[in-house]
Amino acid sequence: MNDLGAPGEAFSDDLILAGIGSFLDEFDPPPGDLVQRVQFALALGDLDVEVARWERLDDLAGVRGGGTGTITFTVSDLTVMINLTKMGKLHRIDGWLVPAGQYGVEVRVAEHGTSSTTADEGGRFVLDNVPRGTTQILVHLGDVTCRRTVVTPTVVL
Repeated sequence: MNDLGAPGEAFSDDLILAGIGSFLDEFDPPPGDLVQRVQFALALGDLDVEVARWERLDDLAGVRGGGTGTITFTVSDLTVMINLTKMGKLHRIDGWLVPAGQYGVEVRVAEHGTSSTTADEGGRFVLDNVPRGTTQILVHLGDVTCRRTVVTPTVVL
């Protein structure tokens, strides 16, 4: 008799789940930086934010990417489109906001802090010298008295 039981014997739920768990651990293990990614995302827990969703996925969405790529995020009345360009070990983020406006834009990179800029009247913004890592973009809409913050899902550059 082996760990799977006798021939013709029904498997218990616990045995089946343990087998599936072993299979996943071997063939599709969680990313090594999963804990870091979760902690990074939870760091926004104290803020009142709306989370945008992926509008269109491409080769860069959520994975380590190549040279360039465009990602679009949406939330109710805001669309954030970014184009990523790899420049050596750093990235340049060119972005556009719809509806256009002079909104505050911030990029957070795990273990590297944040940098910010303001979109122009046409909704265009540029963030240069963005390091590799787990990244989110925050868009601050409105003024100090009525501020709304939208955050994108994380992207690993």
